[in-house]
Amino acid sequence: MPMPRVRLPQFRLKLRLAFCLHALLCAALLAGGACAAAGRDKDDKKADSKEEGAHRFALIGHSVNDGGEKRLKKAIDETDDKTTAFVVVTGIKASTEPCSDKLYQQRRALIDDAKRPMVVLPAGSDWTECRNSAGRSNAIERLNRVRELFYGEPSSLGARKLAVTRLSMSPRFRSYAENAHWLVGKVLYATVNLPANNNHYIMEAGRNSEYEDRLVANRFWLNRLFAIAKRDKLEAVVLFSEGDLKALSQPTGFRALLRRAVPDNDGFAETRRQVMALAQKFPGKVLLVDTARLAKGVKPAIEWRGNVGHLSTGTTALEVAVDPGAKALFKLEQAGP
Repeated sequence: MPMPRVRLPQFRLKLRLAFCLHALLCAALLAGGACAAAGRDKDDKKADSKEEGAHRFALIGHSVNDGGEKRLKKAIDETDDKTTAFVVVTGIKASTEPCSDKLYQQRRALIDDAKRPMVVLPAGSDWTECRNSAGRSNAIERLNRVRELFYGEPSSLGARKLAVTRLSMSPRFRSYAENAHWLVGKVLYATVNLPANNNHYIMEAGRNSEYEDRLVANRFWLNRLFAIAKRDKLEAVVLFSEGDLKALSQPTGFRALLRRAVPDNDGFAETRRQVMALAQKFPGKVLLVDTARLAKGVKPAIEWRGNVGHLSTGTTALEVAVDPGAKALFKLEQAGP
């Protein structure tokens, strides 16, 4: 039986059309999958970005150290949360404890054993109130010893390290390693050595060399911090100190000029004026955190005046949640279970 005749041109044309349709269908399916994957990647990146921006940090106020090593250890345990980016510890000892190398080394070991990154800020009782065997001030020598033990590396203490930039990296201010800054998300954090006992301003005849030299170093440091924040378009600057600058009570207008014309013995006056002037030119938030004691019955709270906020930790360990997407960038919480 003869085979049916096939018209080759028509057969080839149909074959090509079928192949083209198949290719178009595959391309559409692949494109759909790629779009879906791209959509998932975009959502994942948004989620990751939100996670990177939102974080938490903890604070251990200096007054906690009045209870000795046991209370300090308890405060460290209370701030041991996996969601905590870092912990700031103000002060390593109480004024009633000795200014000995042995005690400094014990506190260094205790803080370095903590699981979270630990940033230590010196308190006045760590150095300004120290005396030698003859009863004379031993402040500068003890401060230098604290610097050697706690600030010799470009990182925090603790089992998990947090990279920090120290003022001592500037050749002119190699001594001031306790002043450090670091970045989490779009927030710049920094420590400033401002001890609570009137910033170690000594009201005696002669040149107050330690206070004046540190004032110059802190002035340079603050200018640098706000220059970085403005350059990188950061959302906030957070400054940690032991002493309360009382920035929210800084007078304005004619009262400010009058007060400047009449010198007083306020060791924080110049730094307070500088911080407020820098904050006025900064578009983001400025949060000042210190360890001043609170009046009886008063709980820690963040108080705002314009873009400047103030928080005193008092005698408790605290946590602060930072969420760029929330109405309040900083939210105060109690540390521990």
